[in-house]
Amino acid sequence: MNTDTPPISVQLYSLRDACAADFDAVLSQLAEIGFKGVEPFSLFDKTPQAFHEQVTGLGMQVSSTHTPWVNRSASINEVVDTVQALGLTRAAGGYGPEDFKDMDALQRTIEQTAGYVHALGQQGLTLFLHNHYWEFANLDGRPAYHYLQDAIPEVEFEIDTYWAANFGHNDPIAELARVKSRTPYLHIKDGPLVEGAAHVAAGQGKMNIKGLFAAADPDVLEWAIVELDSCDTDMMDAVADSYTYLTSNQLAQGHV
Repeated sequence: MNTDTPPISVQLYSLRDACAADFDAVLSQLAEIGFKGVEPFSLFDKTPQAFHEQVTGLGMQVSSTHTPWVNRSASINEVVDTVQALGLTRAAGGYGPEDFKDMDALQRTIEQTAGYVHALGQQGLTLFLHNHYWEFANLDGRPAYHYLQDAIPEVEFEIDTYWAANFGHNDPIAELARVKSRTPYLHIKDGPLVEGAAHVAAGQGKMNIKGLFAAADPDVLEWAIVELDSCDTDMMDAVADSYTYLTSNQLAQGHV
């Protein structure tokens, strides 16, 4: 799947309200837009096998998954069973602000992460971490995330490029470049880089999206995944506009 232009997916959390109302219709519409993949955050009562079959039947793939999250309520066995049933080899994890608030908390987070890496590795899976903005707060002179990245070289990353900017306090291109050899997934979102402000379709905000793709390793990057946490316009329209921007600029490839 590795090419100079990664295929395009979408994190279904962006469309969570529409998914709750009619999950099947959302999946069909995304296939019609041209998305090559979807990244679920919930399966909305579908079994992993049924969801995988449905997505495949629509001509898409399950690019990756955020369900179940490794370090929340699910057991490792549940994570392994679900991820494998979805046809994947990577499980997702991530942390909250309290997990990076000081050096003691960070050390606990590092130890916890190392444990997950070991447990998943015994089942043939790798762990990738998804970030928010708090991982990039300064801790003893450097972004907190750097300590974890350096401590556990086996961890892979899904860099959320917007949150890595930390509302303009950080350089997301530099953050991606730092771990590009370990980053198979990018979350592509755009916005005004103002805390609390809604996101916008890719290409309509302040993010240097072309620069981000240039910083990625094309031999490692497998999926470009659109995500908007919130939007002041119709969310499906913003997702479709993001698809158009990324594919028309040859940053990602879709079906149409």
